[in-house]
Amino acid sequence: MQAWVSNRYYYQKQIPVKDAAILANLPSAAHRRVWIARITDHDGTGDGERGGTAAWLALARAVGLDESHVLSERAVAPGTRLAVDAYVTFARTKPWVEAVASSLTELFGPPVMERRAAAIVERYPWVDPAGLEYFRRRIPLAKRDAQSALTWVLEQAVTPEIAQRCVEALEFKCNVLWAILDATALASGVFS
Repeated sequence: MQAWVSNRYYYQKQIPVKDAAILANLPSAAHRRVWIARITDHDGTGDGERGGTAAWLALARAVGLDESHVLSERAVAPGTRLAVDAYVTFARTKPWVEAVASSLTELFGPPVMERRAAAIVERYPWVDPAGLEYFRRRIPLAKRDAQSALTWVLEQAVTPEIAQRCVEALEFKCNVLWAILDATALASGVFS
C-alpha cells in the first residue's frame, strides 16, 4: 500500500504539468477555460483551497508515510518515473485531440476509485478514513472531466485516421497506468 501511494504520488504531482501542456495546445479560449479547471483541481487555488495533490499527500500520511519522504520521491521506482514522464511528453508533443483522448481513462475512473476506496477500508482498517478524501473529491470531478474530453474527441475524430489515433492515445495512457503498477510491484518485490 505504501509503495503504491508513494509511486502514484509522482503521477499525481505530474497531472497538472500534463494538463498545462495540453492547455497550451488547445485551439480556443473556450477550450482553455474548461481545461484549466483540471489544473486547479490538482494544484488547488492558492487561497486555501487544497487540491488533489494535497489530498494525495493526506492519503500518504493516512497509510503511515512521512510526507517529507513522499515529497523527496526517493521511493519512486524508475519505471514509474519513466512512464509518467513519457505521458507528460505525450501531452506536450501530440496534437491536442490525441492528448485529450489520452485522458479518457477518466470514463472508467469513478467506479474504479469507488471500489479502490472501499477495498482500502475493508482490507486496511488501520488506514485513517480521512485519508480517503482524495477519492471522494475526485469521483465527481473525473465524471465532469471525462464528459468534456469525450465531447471534444467525438467532435474532432471525424476521419478514421484521427479516430484511430485517439484510440491509440487512450491505449497509451492505459499502458502508462499499467507500467506504474508493474514498476511499483517490481520495486516492492512482488515479482521475482
